[in-house]
Amino acid sequence: MTDCVAALRPQARMAPESGIVEVVNFARERDDLIPLWVGEGDLPTPEFIREAAAASLARGETFYTYQRGIPALRSALARYHLTHYGCDWGAERYFITGSGMQAIQLAVQAVAGEGDEVVYPSPAWPNFPAAVEVMGARAVPVRLEFSQNGWSLDPERLFAAVTDRTRALYLNSPGNPNGWVADRQTLQTILDEARRRGLWIITDEVYNRIMLDGSARAPSFYDVAEPDDLILYVNTFSKNWAMTGWRVGWLSAPPAMGQVVENLIQYSTSGVAEFMQHGALAAVEQGEAFLQSQLERSRQGLEIVTEALSASDRVRFAQPAGGFYLFFGVDGEPDCRDLALRLVSETGVGLAPGRAFGTGGEGFLRLCFARSADDLRRAGERLGDWLSR
Repeated sequence: MTDCVAALRPQARMAPESGIVEVVNFARERDDLIPLWVGEGDLPTPEFIREAAAASLARGETFYTYQRGIPALRSALARYHLTHYGCDWGAERYFITGSGMQAIQLAVQAVAGEGDEVVYPSPAWPNFPAAVEVMGARAVPVRLEFSQNGWSLDPERLFAAVTDRTRALYLNSPGNPNGWVADRQTLQTILDEARRRGLWIITDEVYNRIMLDGSARAPSFYDVAEPDDLILYVNTFSKNWAMTGWRVGWLSAPPAMGQVVENLIQYSTSGVAEFMQHGALAAVEQGEAFLQSQLERSRQGLEIVTEALSASDRVRFAQPAGGFYLFFGVDGEPDCRDLALRLVSETGVGLAPGRAFGTGGEGFLRLCFARSADDLRRAGERLGDWLSR
């Protein structure tokens, strides 16, 4: 270790490398690659969103702007939540962030620091526990149980991991990488106990509108909570409206926290570019038809990949309830990192290794099916041929 690295904060020095990016970098230049490893589809941002951002640029809206977000976008988010969640909680609780990832960082910064703990179900998106640990807190995983009938969380086991150092619970439903969805009763049980113990909840509802069973959305803490509950909701424009590269998200928090959240934004990014916010505004106000087309595409994609993989008796998975990932294992292949590298080398299909998602992920691979039917059919054929060897 060089002297400059050794002199860094341990939390920065020990931040884990992404197990997903390792596989991506290994094979990103392949000509015949079908990349199903990252959490995005293959469609560019729709034209009406791009045009709204371009029009803002043409108006010269390139200066500093409201650090909490432009009023029009915050008001649009309030209307969006009234329409889809029945919550008339006002625009003052919505804050525009530089991605859903920054919304998570702000939430963690607000409630946890050196010596604190945050408990979360796992496997989980690796960026969350990493964000906790970089802050100097400890991320405590609680293993989700897997069966062919689905993934499940026992709230008693979740709270058994709580100690006197626990400051918050983190819940991602629908879950990345496995498509697990918490039902309303589970959310109510968790909220009741969190209230009793005075714990914060950080709820990641990025995939809440992406349900694979025809439901309009997944159950949400919005269904059971009061406006002033100790809940921080993180979300993003990335998934619903094909805006992953824009890096725009939002944080929903009790309005009394307004100045605190503004301060945290000030001392990190000092706000999101106004022209990008106008693109996000168009997404919220005009993007429902595009979102529904994305949903139909994902449902078709799931059907294609599950049909292909089910042809092999070596593959095990639970049908995902939400999101756009299939989390599957291959019998006789316990080392998922090695398997992901071999599969991309031998088939050109890029998958994410389950160990990148922590406890409970070893032995699995994540496949993103938010792609064209043609790509998914070709991927299914290649994987099917490999499995039959």
